Amino acid sequence: MNSFQNPPDEVIRELLVHVRTIAMIGLSPRPNRPSHRVALHMQHFGYRILPIRPAVDSVLGEKAYATLEGVPDKIDLVDVFRAPEYVDKIVEECLTLKLPVIWLQLDVVNIPAALRARAAGMQVVMNRCIYQDYLRFFGPVPHP
Repeated sequence: MNSFQNPPDEVIRELLVHVRTIAMIGLSPRPNRPSHRVALHMQHFGYRILPIRPAVDSVLGEKAYATLEGVPDKIDLVDVFRAPEYVDKIVEECLTLKLPVIWLQLDVVNIPAALRARAAGMQVVMNRCIYQDYLRFFGPVPHP
């Protein structure tokens, strides 16, 4: 199997309903960056955003961690704002930690890594914006 397809809309919608804590890799502390805007909106919608960003103490009021392994709390979903060449290492870390879901943001495409994660049992969403999908399913207000 050489091609990758995202899960059907119903599966993505269910992920967004059940996920509560999102570890965001590459979350920028700069308000003008897409990752910062997405994280801010997702916080507004009721998600806890855990910044995975070395060299900063916190972003959007949450303590930042250098790695996923350093996070003491349960992670429901890993949202990736990093270039595709970094995804292999991120997938390996997710698999080691037995994390359930990885979401690769728009333009973050690494098919071999996505297929490896899926084959190991992870839910994988690739080349999609979690914020745009949230708006598409629920509109601009927090879902129940």
